[in-house]
Amino acid sequence: MSALTTVSQQKHFEGKQIRIEHESEVLQCTMRFSVFLPPKASVEHPVPALYWLTGLTGTDENFSTKSGAQRVAAELGIALVIPDTSPRGDQVPNDQAYDLGQGASFYLNATLAPWDKHFRMFDYISAELPAFIERNFPVTNKRSISGHSMGGHGALMLAARLPERFVSVSAFAPIANPVNCPWGQKAFSAYLGEDQQSWKQYDSVELIKARGLSLPLLVDTGTADEFLHTQLNTEALIAVASGLPDARVRYQDGYDHSYYFVSTFMEEHLRFHAQFLLA
Repeated sequence: MSALTTVSQQKHFEGKQIRIEHESEVLQCTMRFSVFLPPKASVEHPVPALYWLTGLTGTDENFSTKSGAQRVAAELGIALVIPDTSPRGDQVPNDQAYDLGQGASFYLNATLAPWDKHFRMFDYISAELPAFIERNFPVTNKRSISGHSMGGHGALMLAARLPERFVSVSAFAPIANPVNCPWGQKAFSAYLGEDQQSWKQYDSVELIKARGLSLPLLVDTGTADEFLHTQLNTEALIAVASGLPDARVRYQDGYDHSYYFVSTFMEEHLRFHAQFLLA
């Protein structure tokens, strides 16, 4: 496991907001992520963590600077782990479009060149990053996961495929059924090829339809979201979640796709996760 380099560190709500750089063996490049440690976190008293996955074009800094999550996380005693959205660097393939390449990993393991060497974000988020976090910070292996847009897709997909790794899952405006929307179809074709059966392993609606979901679930999407009717497929998620034992998929009237929406409901999502992280 590689060593870490501290890029920046600030005191925040009596805790620490830290930005870290490390060499990822899985992604074969230098990665950055952010961690917020609440004031009670220590070697003697490690704390559970909420993993946050950011949306298209974002980095680890979007959530850190715009969500307002640290105040409540500090109060509750929960760490926040915020990875980047994709591998980065001059050696990492990219595309001129915003919805493919760097900043647009869709949190999957690519199987087609030129993406397959570096774009293995499923393995990074599910295994390498948690192991690195738990080795280097006062954080336990009790985890929840959440995210926004493409990151909401990633959170739901990872929770459906690996429910044993998490105790709860939530999402804001997730791309819930990417096999049936333009963003997902473009990315999956490039990363995985034209066999649409292979796409389903990274599609939350298809996964829940096939496997169910054993974790508590909370999802919010705004009715004024500009991508609601073209990219998100929220109604498909509502349909498959309707039979789940502990699932709420809600519309929030008048809210759009921005971090104004995310920050409005962030405290409720953190307190939802706290029920399970702190139990």
